[in-house]
Amino acid sequence: MIVYGRNPVREALRGRRRVTRVWVTGDGREVDRLVREAERAQGAVEVERVGSAEAVERLCGSPDHQGVCADAGDYPYASEDALLVPEDALVVCLDEVQDPHNLGAVCRAAECAGATGVVVPERRSAAVTPAVCSASAGAVEHLPVARVRNLADFVERAKRRGAWSYGAVATAQVPYDRPDYRGRVVLVLGSEGRGIRPRVAAACDELVALPVRGRVGSLNVSAAAAALLYGILQRRAGVDSVR
Repeated sequence: MIVYGRNPVREALRGRRRVTRVWVTGDGREVDRLVREAERAQGAVEVERVGSAEAVERLCGSPDHQGVCADAGDYPYASEDALLVPEDALVVCLDEVQDPHNLGAVCRAAECAGATGVVVPERRSAAVTPAVCSASAGAVEHLPVARVRNLADFVERAKRRGAWSYGAVATAQVPYDRPDYRGRVVLVLGSEGRGIRPRVAAACDELVALPVRGRVGSLNVSAAAAALLYGILQRRAGVDSVR
């Protein structure tokens, strides 16, 4: 996999993957710093300077490369069971979210909020691609992402492991800030058009809604994920403070 952009390449150098080569063009402080990081990271990473931005674009297939791309190898998907090991696990499940930019943005929010990981279905869902790496600003290099055959079955297995599962639905009657979110939590968000599928929604313990006070009916899935994740952090902090 050829990842591109300064932050995605930098995080790949710091992350779990074995970067074998970095291509850069241009000069300046940012480029020089990235070259130094590549030369120090993971042993010997070959750095090659190319003559133009067009040459980098041909290597990575995107004009959004910021003058750098890297061969990072295959993406290492996580074990779904490992995500549920922590007693306070916070796992984000995305039900058929197909837009790579939305997947990347959700992963960025999840990593920043300290989530344990993200789970996506193997079919009819975006996988981790260079576009997702870019949209996540490199967060996928640190955040575990797991792929499962059936999302509803994963939610049921998580419940048997002691997790409480909450599905985000705009029409739900339970406000998002009512649960206390203690212990293991699985947060499920739906696709851009259809939302959460009925069987996945039925597997959730509770459906919750963010308040919508404007004229637009719902938030983008990545914006909703960020709001809910930080709402969960706030609720957990409030519960802990009154113990």
